[in-house]
Amino acid sequence: MSPRNAAVTSRGQDKTDTGQIKIGGGLIARNTLLNLIGRTAPLLVGVLTIPYVVHGLGTDRFGLLSLAWMVLGYFTIFDMGLGRATTKFVAEALGKGERDQVPQILWTAVSFQLILGLIGTIVLFGTTDLLVERVLNIPPHLITEAKDTFHLIALSVPIVLVTSSFRGLIEAAQRFDLVNAVTIPSSILTFLLPVVGLYLGFGLPGIVALVVLARFGALITFVAINFLIVPHLRTFSGSIALFFRLFSFGGWVMISSIVGPFLVYLDRFLIGSILTISAVAYYAAPYEVVTRLWILTASLTVTLFPAFSSLEGAKDRLRVGIFFARSIKYILITTGPIVVLIAVYAKDILQLWLGSDFAIESTFAMQVLVVGVLVNSLAHTPYALLQGTGRPDLPAKFHVIELPVYIGVAWVLVSEFGIAGAAGAWTLRVTLDAFLLFIATFKVYRLSPAILAENGTKFAVVGLLIFGCIACLLKAVSDPISIVFQLIFSIGLLVLFAWAAWNYVLDDTDRGVAQRVINLRELLGW
Repeated sequence: MSPRNAAVTSRGQDKTDTGQIKIGGGLIARNTLLNLIGRTAPLLVGVLTIPYVVHGLGTDRFGLLSLAWMVLGYFTIFDMGLGRATTKFVAEALGKGERDQVPQILWTAVSFQLILGLIGTIVLFGTTDLLVERVLNIPPHLITEAKDTFHLIALSVPIVLVTSSFRGLIEAAQRFDLVNAVTIPSSILTFLLPVVGLYLGFGLPGIVALVVLARFGALITFVAINFLIVPHLRTFSGSIALFFRLFSFGGWVMISSIVGPFLVYLDRFLIGSILTISAVAYYAAPYEVVTRLWILTASLTVTLFPAFSSLEGAKDRLRVGIFFARSIKYILITTGPIVVLIAVYAKDILQLWLGSDFAIESTFAMQVLVVGVLVNSLAHTPYALLQGTGRPDLPAKFHVIELPVYIGVAWVLVSEFGIAGAAGAWTLRVTLDAFLLFIATFKVYRLSPAILAENGTKFAVVGLLIFGCIACLLKAVSDPISIVFQLIFSIGLLVLFAWAAWNYVLDDTDRGVAQRVINLRELLGW
């Protein structure tokens, strides 16, 4: 193997003699675990540090900080989907063994992202006065701080956009160990640096400056890693023609990115408009809890997207279908039992966490929402497959179609049934989305629905239904008993489900992968 090809090889990752990455169950499991750790660790740090930051900054300044990051999130539309496109096209090139195409793909994306990022900076600088003084309801004594904060956020737009492509190349090379080696410290610093800034006596602009510097440090680290794993990146190359190929993919991703926030936040806007602000709190609290379950699914699908792209490049459609079907099964047997227990014990969870008022007002909404979370979790896999195999237009078109339908349904249901209606409208919307994505996947990729049954999904569904029935029965029996006994029953039921899934849902291949997950030293290549 040449030194150039050897550069992207790691323990736990195999390659062919032509430099193509072998996509296998062990590699998918390894990367999923790494992504799960990468998403969980910063979340735990955030839980610990946010109360201190809120107390130190005060409610108004913390709200301003949250708004600033939200605005930055919206300004990433200037990326035009090029970060996602970089991952897809680099993974496809590696799947074909065409490593010489990688520098041109990356530098084309980065060059245009830098230009677009600078445009975003100029636009945000130019609109800061309008945002601060007229659009956002910012207290007068914070106007100057708000302007300084938004100016700093504007400077970070090119950093965020360019980072996505350099990170995307590493993901395409299936080096999620390196990705998370950078993103875990960087994400943790996003929560820790405000604490450091408060300790040093910095104001809000100083704290934001620290976080922006940390993001710039992450970008420099990603660039250095890119040069290490693909040394011939040091020779710059770009192509206008290639940009249009990237944009033809990324443009559809951008449409999803624009429509997506409306689909996510519309329900709360309608609740606040039709009902009351307190109703928003009763709805948002359970929503924020149950959607945290996406952390496992997201960890898997972030891994699957470049894997599907690489397999598509290698024209290995059989393995694509197998990974698709098995991913659905894994989501059912990992996320499914947790969804069932949250649905069964929703009232108890809310009572312990937020008190009796939330238990009374939010229980049914929480139960409906958590069902939608499971449906939406399953939809992540066909979404990743369609994008990874070059059809990002379909999810984007579905989102555009869903938006007006969702607005109408949500308006009627919220008006008639309150927050339970909002939960029902959201669940109906994600169910429609999942249906469309699965139908499109089966049709476009010529997959038979039978592939799901052939890879154990049927047994996963049956097992989950039985689990749900037993959980409801145990809840009815143990209701008068203390919460301790209910917790013991739930843990015992989970253990029983895990045993049944191991013996009757998973096959020998699945069990081999699971054993590697348990053996962390082997899985992580230590």
